[in-house]
Amino acid sequence: MSDFQRYAIYYLPDDRALASFGAAWLGWDVEHGRDVAGLSVEQRAAMVAKARVYGFHATLKPPFRLVEGATADALQGPLAQFAAARAPVALGGLCLTRLGGFLALVPVAEVLGITELAFDVVKTFDRFRRPADAAELSRRRASGLSARQDALLMQWGYPYVADEFRFHLTLTGRLDTARLMEATEAVKTHLPKIARPFEIASIALVGERTDGRFQMIQRYALQGKAGSGGGI
Repeated sequence: MSDFQRYAIYYLPDDRALASFGAAWLGWDVEHGRDVAGLSVEQRAAMVAKARVYGFHATLKPPFRLVEGATADALQGPLAQFAAARAPVALGGLCLTRLGGFLALVPVAEVLGITELAFDVVKTFDRFRRPADAAELSRRRASGLSARQDALLMQWGYPYVADEFRFHLTLTGRLDTARLMEATEAVKTHLPKIARPFEIASIALVGERTDGRFQMIQRYALQGKAGSGGGI
C-alpha cells in the first residue's frame, strides 16, 4: 500500500448491478482499479471527467494523507474492528437528483443512520489523518464556506461532515443546466432498479494511486447488531 498518495473511506455499492452501472457510467472500476468500457452516451466522457478518478462511491471519510509515523497497513486492523461492531444501515431507497450543479444518487428517506455512521468513521480514524496544510485550507475555502463549515474544516480536515454531511453517490462533475438535463436522461435510461429499502452493508478503504485515480484496497462488511456503535 506504499504506492498510494492518500487514503479515504468510502461506501462502494454492494449491489452488483448498481456497481456495474457506476463503473460503466464513469468508465472506471474503482473496486478492481481498471478502465472499463463506458456506456455509449453522447458527451458522457466530458460529463464524468472529474468524477471518474474517484470511482462510483459515496464518501464517508474524505481523502487524507497519513499522519507522520503512521502506516497504511495500520489502518486495516482498526477498520476491520470498526466494521465488525457496526450494523448495516437501511435507507428508504435512492433517487436521482441534482446537488449544486452535479448529478448524484441520494437517499429518499431515513438519513440519520448513515449520517451517524459517516461521522463515526470520520472521528474514529481521524488519528491517522495528517492535518491540512495552508494550501489545502485555502483551496477548500475558495468555494465559499459558512462559519460552521469552516469550523468543521479546521477540526476534521473537511467542511462537509457531521451536520453538514449529505450521503450521495456522485455521477458527474459540475455541469451547466443543459448538460445536467442530458445527463439526467442518460442515467435514467441505464440505471438499474434500486432496492427499497437500500442497505449499506459495507465500507471500503480506498487509495489514491500515483496517476490520481482511486481504487479499493479492502472492503469490510458491517457485521454488528442493530443499535451497536461506539469507538474502538
